Amino acid sequence: MAAPALFVGHGSPMNVLRDNAWTRAWSEVGSAISPRAVLCVSAHWYGPGIRITAMAEPRTIHDFGGFPEELYRIRYPAPGAPELAGRVRELLARTPVEADDEWGLDHGAWSVLWHMFPQANVPVAQLSLDSRLTPAQHCELARRLAPLRAEGVLVLGSGNLVHNLREYDWSGRAGRPAEWAARFEARILPLIEAVDVATLGDYASPGADARRAVPTPEHFLPLLYVLALAGTGDRVSFPACGFDGGTISMLSVRVGQGPVRTG
Repeated sequence: MAAPALFVGHGSPMNVLRDNAWTRAWSEVGSAISPRAVLCVSAHWYGPGIRITAMAEPRTIHDFGGFPEELYRIRYPAPGAPELAGRVRELLARTPVEADDEWGLDHGAWSVLWHMFPQANVPVAQLSLDSRLTPAQHCELARRLAPLRAEGVLVLGSGNLVHNLREYDWSGRAGRPAEWAARFEARILPLIEAVDVATLGDYASPGADARRAVPTPEHFLPLLYVLALAGTGDRVSFPACGFDGGTISMLSVRVGQGPVRTG
């Protein structure tokens, strides 16, 4: 049975220190599967060109500012996956992919993996998002990675379906999502269930809600990578949901059941 593919709304890096419904959901997913390796596509590695980490020991990147010192002391020492990096470059051979020995794991990757695989014993490679590509081109690229699922690789997309920090409620009192954020998510959910990546790739066309929900594309694109890997008969499920600060969707999307750990 093929490994599942998983999109996680990662939210604040502070979630690495928290025990909440979202982090517990990530832990439950991780404890139930045994991937050979993880290929992570994170919102936080976005720029021109395509790169993949190829080092044996990726560093933990603290790509944020203004957080408690405790957060900067965290290290996630998962091994790298040079063999997986080579396999990805083989699958994407028609497109130049640079082997990268500098990046490591950004917080879109390690803050989620910290809860999924707390022993840091699953090899991880991270694939960048090419800022020059259209959503349709990202989907085409992702489909070429489909054989990885049959090879036991968990493809992990990390971003947020709705991501608007300008309107985020930093007071901690936001109990409900902003109306526009809830409307956007409600419109997108049936498209996710239907694995309608063509329409999802045109997420911005309806207007104001979309422009506020996805002011820049990098947090939305990892969802397309995961859904583009759906095969015939794959079930779509939602391990986590809800909003943080009213404007950050914490929705997680799982494609396929995958092999379940039995012992």
